[in-house]
Amino acid sequence: MDIDENDKAAKDAEAPAAKTTTATKPKKNAPGTPSASSESASVHPDMSLAQDIHRLTMIHAGKLSVDDATAIIGCKPEELLERVMRRVGTGGKSVEDAMSENERKYKPSGGEGGEKGDAAEKKDAKKSTTDKEEAGEALLNPSLYRHLRSTLSYSSPDALKDDDLEALESHHETILKHLNDAVTKAREEAGDMEVLRAHVDIARYSARCSAKEPALEAYEAVLALPKLSVGKKLDAHLELARVSSFWGDHRKTKATLDAAAAVIANGGDWDRRNRLKAYRALSLLLARDAEAASGLLAEGIATFSCAELCGYPEFITYAIVTNLLYLKRTELKKSIIDGSEVLQVAKEIPVVIRLANTLYDCDYKAYLHALVDLQPHLIADRYLQPHAGYFLRELHVLALRQFLDSYQSVTLESMAKSFGVGTEFLDVQLSRFIAAGRLTAKIDKYGGVVETNRPDWKNARYQEMIQKGDLLLNRIQKLGRVVDL
Repeated sequence: MDIDENDKAAKDAEAPAAKTTTATKPKKNAPGTPSASSESASVHPDMSLAQDIHRLTMIHAGKLSVDDATAIIGCKPEELLERVMRRVGTGGKSVEDAMSENERKYKPSGGEGGEKGDAAEKKDAKKSTTDKEEAGEALLNPSLYRHLRSTLSYSSPDALKDDDLEALESHHETILKHLNDAVTKAREEAGDMEVLRAHVDIARYSARCSAKEPALEAYEAVLALPKLSVGKKLDAHLELARVSSFWGDHRKTKATLDAAAAVIANGGDWDRRNRLKAYRALSLLLARDAEAASGLLAEGIATFSCAELCGYPEFITYAIVTNLLYLKRTELKKSIIDGSEVLQVAKEIPVVIRLANTLYDCDYKAYLHALVDLQPHLIADRYLQPHAGYFLRELHVLALRQFLDSYQSVTLESMAKSFGVGTEFLDVQLSRFIAAGRLTAKIDKYGGVVETNRPDWKNARYQEMIQKGDLLLNRIQKLGRVVDL
């Protein structure tokens, strides 16, 4: 029998209800609200922390100005740096106090109490842990701390010393030994469910306090357990994908999500399917497969529940930026401009909302201003920054193409006035995109006119079909000669 305590609890709850009431569909959560499986997911690694680390890295590298960063994050970069280093370190406490508190949470207590006492203790510990996680629990992660201290040139008087980090490493080895002892005890004295819980505890602790490799190995150990249900396998794959994504191992993230897709092909509830779509969408975004990502992002607007992956306003930002490039105007109006879910968070993402509205309203001057304002937001986002130049160029081409589609010919002066730029600048931009085959137009420099060349797609496809047919016939003839011989 597969291990899945949630499935068992659901069946037990449904059994008496079926006798007295008719079955009803579960109430649909508002978009952005964590789902049942999302709430039970580990909060570590914290992807909002990964976003803050990315922003600090961009500021340190000079790719994001201090003024833009302050406007985006709502505080000075120095304050964000101190907050991040405290979070990765000991939370502002002394190393001894932080280790003592952590030991009380994870080290098994002796004495009498039996199973009932242990259960009560676990329940209290779980509640205490949840409260601290919501407030931003200190990670006590020496590996990540060293990396950030080096990368960001952090030299505060309050910074942890090498001796402190070595003490934390020794402390984690002790805690992990206790957790491994719990696995051994569960194998000898309990059942598969307890063994699973013990392995998950190790994996989640490693995701919080260890480097990338130990965390990945711990989750691989969870996936190697026998009799895992589809739901538990998917949960482990998604948490594993977050660990690899947090550390920037995008190849491992893709491989993990591919494995999760193979698992869900054999079953899985709609909640986890929707969460997997969101994970895959962001993975495709990092791989610059914007078209495939746009479809998954559009589907996830109404069903997003991955609070552990990113915030809902961030998800809507990704959906708008990608879908502007591929949606038709009618679909853009329905899904983005007038979409109720998008309008709910419009005040939190004014730049991308203005970008979408000005494009739809053909206000190209305001659109270019919105495009300029969008640039620092792209740089400040860990999913969009690697391809910021690509998105800015494609969005620029999109506006030029939409404008030219309305005319057979238009003067450079008139077009430049519509975009709020000079004729020389516009001439350079158009020449570049026309030469690259991105725009089907030609410039009459002497007359100062841009003429559009609308391609005849029907004839082009017909000619392509004839060419492919000739190629196929040639191959068949060659094959026939070989058979005759």
